[in-house]
Amino acid sequence: MLLFALHTCTDKTLFSKCLCHWHISTFAIVQIFKFIQMKLSEVLVKPVLTEKANAQQDTLRRYAFKVARKANKLEIKKAVEEFYGVSVLNVNTSVVPGKAKSRFTKKGVVNGRKPAYKKAFITVAEGENIDLYANI
Repeated sequence: MLLFALHTCTDKTLFSKCLCHWHISTFAIVQIFKFIQMKLSEVLVKPVLTEKANAQQDTLRRYAFKVARKANKLEIKKAVEEFYGVSVLNVNTSVVPGKAKSRFTKKGVVNGRKPAYKKAFITVAEGENIDLYANI
């Protein structure tokens, strides 16, 4: 029932009324809200600086960022607008799957796995840009 409430109730007040209707304690409600809302400093992990991303910055005003897996588009938009002071037109996200990697060492073949991560493509308004190289 709790997962049903998370998906059906979008407004916070409506969500808390749904949870109170099902006799869930206020402590549990507070913990759920902490789980739902991420801090804006945790949303953006780092910018993606590749040739393709740099070409899109110049032509399409689209910037790529590595973001937290739990972050949604609204949180990503709010974080970019707050940290970089630009107005965001569009946010597209994609989850890059993890890959299996192996390497040869003296002890033999070592198998491992690279973690999956989420990428966000941010389109900013006309005439605005983000200087990603300012703090280097």
